[in-house]
Amino acid sequence: MAFETAQLPLTGLPPVVTREAWAAATGLPVGVVNSQCDKGYWPLIRVGKYSLINVEAIRVKAIQKAQEFAL
Repeated sequence: MAFETAQLPLTGLPPVVTREAWAAATGLPVGVVNSQCDKGYWPLIRVGKYSLINVEAIRVKAIQKAQEFAL
């Protein structure tokens, strides 16, 4: 059985994004994303007083997981 690859909204994002941009891309409320970031669920890059979500790290991890389960 062949699986089709869906076009994900993450493909058009830059390597790092704000929490608000991540919430918009994933469809999660900003409050949920803030809580998840505070708990360490998303990889962050700190730039001064700002913390940006590292989308590139998420992409790499997703590729690694997909290869683990590839038949």
